[in-house]
Amino acid sequence: MTESVSAEVSVNADNRPRHVAIIMDGNNRWAKSHRLAGVAGHKAGVNSVRAVVEACAREGVEVLTLFAFSSENWRRPEEEVSALMRLFLFALEREVKKLHRNNIRLRIIGDRSAFSPTLQERMVQAEELTRDNTLMTLVIAANYGGQWDITQATRQVAAKVQAGILTPSDITDATLQAHLSIGDLPMPDLMIRTAGEQRVSNFLLWHLAYTELYFSDVYWPDFREPQMLEAFRAYAGRQRRFGQTDDQIQSRRAQQ
Repeated sequence: MTESVSAEVSVNADNRPRHVAIIMDGNNRWAKSHRLAGVAGHKAGVNSVRAVVEACAREGVEVLTLFAFSSENWRRPEEEVSALMRLFLFALEREVKKLHRNNIRLRIIGDRSAFSPTLQERMVQAEELTRDNTLMTLVIAANYGGQWDITQATRQVAAKVQAGILTPSDITDATLQAHLSIGDLPMPDLMIRTAGEQRVSNFLLWHLAYTELYFSDVYWPDFREPQMLEAFRAYAGRQRRFGQTDDQIQSRRAQQ
């Protein structure tokens, strides 16, 4: 259920999330409600991606991570999956130039081995083109799963132990995190899921440990700047404790 937030809660540099993660849900249901084929919802969702990227860039968000295609989405009808791959390729060919013009860096995370060679090549080219951009980092999670991410990080650490680079006693939370897909980026401050579902669905499982969660009833193709700003206001009205008491937080702020 969408959270109701007073318009009096302002968003400024001190209470704006550095990293926003979004599960873009409801494309098929949007299409069905408009009596359209499912792929029409995904196409309409591209417009929402543009609007949200622009809003986050204007608001000073440093990292925006979008869950575009999960490792479970291969189970969808073959026709829909094929259409999604064509749409992904089209977006890489057309939208990346706009990102580059606006100084936005693109990163793509997930297991790329299942994608076509052409799509994999376009991913590399898009990342290479935008790698030095500094305004914001846009992360696209494609064929991604949080469990996969933790597993591949564990394998990398295990290989280093086997090679004698690390010992088991060297392994800490920070060690494992450094081997995750976006372990070098700030942890998500705010995770948004659209279309009324209230679960994380194998998205950034390690990273969401202390993330504020926000659920919107709006289908993704209808989620634009006003809904994004509403989520920011909800975030601004929360107090993030990280295991501390209110008194501890107030005392720390008083000392700053």
